Amino acid sequence: FKVIGNADGLFESEMLQLFRQHFPQIGEAAISTKPSKNQKYLALSITVHATSQEQLDNIYQVLSRHPLVLFVL
Repeated sequence: FKVIGNADGLFESEMLQLFRQHFPQIGEAAISTKPSKNQKYLALSITVHATSQEQLDNIYQVLSRHPLVLFVL
């Protein structure tokens, strides 16, 4: 997944909390961050090992509706 939001500090912690709810086994190596050129936005790339399509669909829906998320890929 790639999730993009404002680089305000709250975004990163909220997203990590959401991912860990859906994928408790996720490790730090599966997460990378990249700020935008002007430091206004933050992109989180998170690699997960899903056990079903339903699991992927659920996290995608949660992320898509979250007020701090601007884009989800």
